[in-house]
Amino acid sequence: MRDIDLKTLRLFVTVCEHRNMGRAADEEHIEPSAISKRIAQLESDLGTPLLVRSRRGVQPTPVGVMLLEHARNVLFTMDRIASDVAAFGSGLRGSVNVCATASAIAEVLLDDIAAFMREPDHRNIRVDVEERQSVDLVRQLREGAASVGVCWDNADLDGLQFRRYRQDRLALAVYPGHPLAGAKSVAFEETLGFDHVGLPPSTAVHTMLQRAAARVGQTVSYRVIVSSFDATFRVVAAQLGISVVPLEVGEAYQRIFNIETIPLTDAWALRRFVVVFRDLETLQPAARRMVDHLASRAAGEAE
Repeated sequence: MRDIDLKTLRLFVTVCEHRNMGRAADEEHIEPSAISKRIAQLESDLGTPLLVRSRRGVQPTPVGVMLLEHARNVLFTMDRIASDVAAFGSGLRGSVNVCATASAIAEVLLDDIAAFMREPDHRNIRVDVEERQSVDLVRQLREGAASVGVCWDNADLDGLQFRRYRQDRLALAVYPGHPLAGAKSVAFEETLGFDHVGLPPSTAVHTMLQRAAARVGQTVSYRVIVSSFDATFRVVAAQLGISVVPLEVGEAYQRIFNIETIPLTDAWALRRFVVVFRDLETLQPAARRMVDHLASRAAGEAE
């Protein structure tokens, strides 16, 4: 198979978005026949139809839909390469790709990154932040797809280096009128007689809660599984269950939803986050500055 050129991929994406050769040609400033010829050659190279053509226009075949997703990813990556190279040429000193768990992002990580970017010495450093579950985050760091990660320190960090970051405490989110509402603190075991709202089984906190329940010979009864903290608090506010959440996040949402947060007394409820990377010595200068900055937040927290 011949190499697929980027111009053809870009034309294919434009045609799929417009569902019309003519409109795609107008946008790309090219003749419709030229687009048709390029896509026909692509179909020949791949050995499969990519578009269904009709009088009303075109639409991608199932294979075409798959190629469309890959093509968008490839074009995005190539555009980022071009912009990064151009940025270095105009004096930008670097960029940092930070992967972080939902808990870290929801608490103070974004504030810490904002403080980093406001420093005069860092004004030419660009930072990208992506939310990832701990397992995916660690894999991306090992594969070199991300330079810096922020996650809970109970993740499998074998082969990676890390520095201490901030800590938080887990709490119970309840709605007013719940039997546990109004308590100053609560042990996790006391919550197991009630329906819970939880995050997906693939998350670190889900696994931790299952293990904590198993240690006392019980299980967590999940009535609802959601994918974000925002959804968690909405479901709790709807009185469909209670949920274990980061205390700081819960306190912020108390101002939005009619809920209460009660600190958990269990020792494991005090969590330590870490800044993770493959090798400090091989990090790009911008990423190394980010690591140092975030690690300094832990030092300040301990004071």
